[in-house]
Amino acid sequence: MSEKVEKTSNKPTFLPPVDIYERQNGLTVVADMPGTDEKSVEVNFEKGILTIRGKTREVDIKGYKAVYSEYQSGDYERSFSVPEEIDVEKIEAKVENGVVTIQLPRSPKPEA
Repeated sequence: MSEKVEKTSNKPTFLPPVDIYERQNGLTVVADMPGTDEKSVEVNFEKGILTIRGKTREVDIKGYKAVYSEYQSGDYERSFSVPEEIDVEKIEAKVENGVVTIQLPRSPKPEA
């Protein structure tokens, strides 16, 4: 029996916009997650599900009080079912300027 776990947080959790590209040897996933860095992003691939999580921190400018704000900070989470056989040992992820790029290489096909 699988159990869903509810997370409690005082910040909202957003679905980051994602682009997925296919290439000969695998997939590339690009997620827009402003406010994240290498230390705050977690990428997990288990049982054909890719999960991306990112944590942000509150923006607080010392000496100023916000009087108007259109940007809301929060965390990110997104999951995808990946129908491909992925070589889990070779998954690579990098974060640059709040953009997460994940390389999902296909597993080599067994020789017949």
